[in-house]
Amino acid sequence: MKAGLLLTGSGALVYLTSHPIFLDEDIIAKLDHKGIHKFIAYEIPVDEAKDRYGGHFQHVMMDLRETNDFRILDYQGPRAFSMFKFEELGTPLYHEA
Repeated sequence: MKAGLLLTGSGALVYLTSHPIFLDEDIIAKLDHKGIHKFIAYEIPVDEAKDRYGGHFQHVMMDLRETNDFRILDYQGPRAFSMFKFEELGTPLYHEA
C-alpha cells in the first residue's frame, strides 16, 4: 500500500493505491482522464495517513482492491494540504502533460 499527496491547480488531494509505487504511468493516466494534467506529487507515510484519517481511512481501504487500484482519501484541498508537514513528505515528482 502506498499513499500520496498531489498538489494541483485546483487544490491538494490525498490518495491511496495498491500499486507497487506511489506514482506510476497507470496512476498518471487515471489522473489525466479526470482532467488533472499538471501536478506535484509527494509520497506520504501510509501509517501517518491512517492515524490522521482514522475511520475514513478504513472505509476507503475496504474499497481498495489488491492490485492496480487507486482511491482518493481526501479531496478537500485545504484539509489535505494541512494534514502533513513538509518534512514528512517524500521527494517531489513533477508532472506536466
